[in-house]
Amino acid sequence: MSGILYVVGTPIGNLSDFSPRAMEILQQVDFIAAEDTRVTLKLLNHFDIKKPLISYHEHNLRDRGNEIIRRLLDGENAAIVSDAGMPCISDPGEDLVRLAAEQGIRTEIVPGPSAVIAALCLSGLSTSRFAFEGFLSTNKRNRRLHLESVKDDPHTLIFYEAPHKLLTTLTDMCAAFGPDRRIALARELTKVHEEVRRTTLGEAVTYYTANSPKGEFVLVIEGAEPPAPPEISFEEAVEAAQQLMEEGLKATDAAKQISAQTPFRKSEIYAALTKEE
Repeated sequence: MSGILYVVGTPIGNLSDFSPRAMEILQQVDFIAAEDTRVTLKLLNHFDIKKPLISYHEHNLRDRGNEIIRRLLDGENAAIVSDAGMPCISDPGEDLVRLAAEQGIRTEIVPGPSAVIAALCLSGLSTSRFAFEGFLSTNKRNRRLHLESVKDDPHTLIFYEAPHKLLTTLTDMCAAFGPDRRIALARELTKVHEEVRRTTLGEAVTYYTANSPKGEFVLVIEGAEPPAPPEISFEEAVEAAQQLMEEGLKATDAAKQISAQTPFRKSEIYAALTKEE
């Protein structure tokens, strides 16, 4: 039988966030695939975990991924970790999970901290629907095309950004989304200098022009205002309800559905439908 690939979340700053189950799994597996073995070794040493490490990152994922899969197929158990947080989120771990799935290798999740979710929860913006956009391209044209493609998205948008690129990114976001769009900038999450700055894009550009950014950032931006629903007359609303009835809905259900999409009350639409019957 093939072994198991464990996808293990690690702390994003505070080591106390490392779960007992994550420690247990890392102590049990035959080897650990890590994005940066030096970073992971510090974590393992802190918790006195002695396991072989194998480097697995974006520059060697093809050859190293096949090697890991061969070992799993031979019956070894392995864990994949990232430098911080959940593997597979803007991380080469996603490719290893795909390879394992293609080979029918059992994969189990050991969830842990996530900078994306942590920043979203602290943002003060809508959490009901959101889109994670990851890192923007360093290429100016591609970065602006990316922002242009999501500027009208009504979902809360989440980006990762490094401190040395933050001001350029905020400037481009300000141009694409407008200076009044709200943003929460979270940095150093769970660490001593954790900070969440809730402001607007225009004010963020001004602030970070005068203050040098420090630490890794998660940017949470409010979604675009949804377009106003098109104006519709009462007669058009009734016609739309009649169309739904022709498709098999009862009058009450048709009136309810159209009422939710228009300014007109369900009772008004229902009365018009039954009158015409």
